[in-house]
Amino acid sequence: DGQTFSCDISPTGKARKIFTLREPLSLIAAITPFNHPLNQVAHKLAPAIAAGAPLILKPSEKTPLTAVRLVELLYEAGLPGHLLSCIHGTLDEITRPMVRDERVDLVTFTGSAKVGKEIANTAGYKKTCLELGGHSPLIVLDDADLDLAARLACEGCFRNSGQRCTAVRRILVQNSVLADFTERFLKLARTYTCGDPTDENTFVGTVIDERAAQLLEQAVCEAESCGAKILLGGQRHGAFMQPTILVDVPRSAYLATHECFGPLAPIFAVRDLDDAIALANATPFGLSSGIVTRSMESAIKAVKGIKAGTVNVNEIPGYRLELSPFGGVKDSG
Repeated sequence: DGQTFSCDISPTGKARKIFTLREPLSLIAAITPFNHPLNQVAHKLAPAIAAGAPLILKPSEKTPLTAVRLVELLYEAGLPGHLLSCIHGTLDEITRPMVRDERVDLVTFTGSAKVGKEIANTAGYKKTCLELGGHSPLIVLDDADLDLAARLACEGCFRNSGQRCTAVRRILVQNSVLADFTERFLKLARTYTCGDPTDENTFVGTVIDERAAQLLEQAVCEAESCGAKILLGGQRHGAFMQPTILVDVPRSAYLATHECFGPLAPIFAVRDLDDAIALANATPFGLSSGIVTRSMESAIKAVKGIKAGTVNVNEIPGYRLELSPFGGVKDSG
């Protein structure tokens, strides 16, 4: 998909043409997270294979087997071995040396802002593609379809046990519809089957491990100590954290500004759209967001005002197509 430029477009030009072409990178280092162990790996492998660029894959140590099996299948399908390697190890043994290695042209990483910043600081002149954390708000205005808003809140907060970078982390509801929305949200959330992730009827299972659940529990307890009220859930059993809905959450609470990677749904009252946009922007993150409204004027104002890579209207923040642009600003990459 190169370009061609004619040099004779001016009276002093020459009868020549300049053309560009794209060439594959010499080597890519790809580092993937645990939360979508097949999808995230495929996102990084497919473009490299299509371009003919060799890639070294370092999957999450928490979910390595899916990546290993995908690589095996690609080998079985005829992919030459020199185009793809899958390696495992610690940060000091594998990841940091790989990022610093001069033979690597591009580092593509999906994961935490902390590790992403380290990669940005150590990658030097390499190209980087960093998809980091998120703290996506869902804004519910007074003209919203509240049944739709409740469904989007449930899907956004609880799908995949809340372990998505684009999951809803804050629900910002205009004061005049706060009570009505909360009632509908609670009613729908109570229908979500929770428990054993191996049971096909389970909608919300465990988080990745017990330590992750403990951190979620701590965030809920901290918010409760600051005055928040738990309307649903709030209990942890091993690696299972119940879907948790909180109200009266202070804007200074830990879960109001930090990414809590699990099924937590803190509700914040807002005066109007201006207040909602200000609160939406009051975190270090800017990956995605959503607004529920019947007003095109309000939707466009949110699109222009929210500092995030994506603003979805009447849809969950994480909605996208594989061919659409995706990325964030600030600490989201």
